[in-house]
Amino acid sequence: MIVDCHTHIWQSPEQLGDGALAELSRPTMVAGQKMRLLPQADTANHLLAAEPVDRAFVLGFKSKYLGAAIPNAYIADYCREHADKMIGFAGIDPTEDDAVEQVEQAVQMGLKGLCICPAAQDFHPSDSAAMKVYEKAAALRLPIIFYNGTHLSAKTKMEYARPFLLDEVARSFANLKIVIGHLGYPYIDETIVLLGKHHNVYSDLSALLRRPWVAYDALVRSWQFQVTDKLLFGSDFPFTTASECIETLYTINQQAMGTNMPTVPREALRGIVERDVLGALGISMPSARMLAAMPKARRAKAG
Repeated sequence: MIVDCHTHIWQSPEQLGDGALAELSRPTMVAGQKMRLLPQADTANHLLAAEPVDRAFVLGFKSKYLGAAIPNAYIADYCREHADKMIGFAGIDPTEDDAVEQVEQAVQMGLKGLCICPAAQDFHPSDSAAMKVYEKAAALRLPIIFYNGTHLSAKTKMEYARPFLLDEVARSFANLKIVIGHLGYPYIDETIVLLGKHHNVYSDLSALLRRPWVAYDALVRSWQFQVTDKLLFGSDFPFTTASECIETLYTINQQAMGTNMPTVPREALRGIVERDVLGALGISMPSARMLAAMPKARRAKAG
């Protein structure tokens, strides 16, 4: 089974908060020409991009600090409509007074995990309010994906994005499944140390696979430190697609072609693509009957 552990949808770039639209609108080089191409993160494009995979995590996001909100109800409704493939993760901002209550609401909506971004939400990862959210997530057996790496706003605080700050979280909640997004880029070595230290810490390769040299370097280091079994496949849609990322992953050793640089065994690469992610993170899929019985998420309440 192939699981894409890191995808996004939104109705408008403005939902991503202060500065995101300007960042997404920056010119990029396409066929040798500078063009402004906003990523298309609507559900139709998401469905199309998810065709090569068996399951896809759909990640929510909210930040009081940045004024960002992709409603959890929007994520839940989409995943319910495509319950054979989509698995929703609620965007939770631990700085909000009712954050723990929102975690409980996410479970009622049928969402299977949480997404948290300390850098974009302006809090230290081991802040006391955040620890209460982690405690609730651990009790409900909800994995947490921590956004690390690239940022869409200059206001985000990178001092809170350091992966080593999650060491206390992993120690305090040994049964909490933690996924560090983007392999913690640019702090990849810190992430690798955590992967080797904690049985409950994983990391996805999203965002790296559109930068083949960065991905190659990270994968070689992960292989040499024997933590490739803790790496999860992720595309970071809409910035790239699962099919593009799978191709990049399987051809990553081309970066070393004609040199004496190390390579990553193909079986290790295949293990990343075909990992039993649901088993590793403790995610169970509800039956179609159970999904049909769930009340429709209320957008106004969950926004």
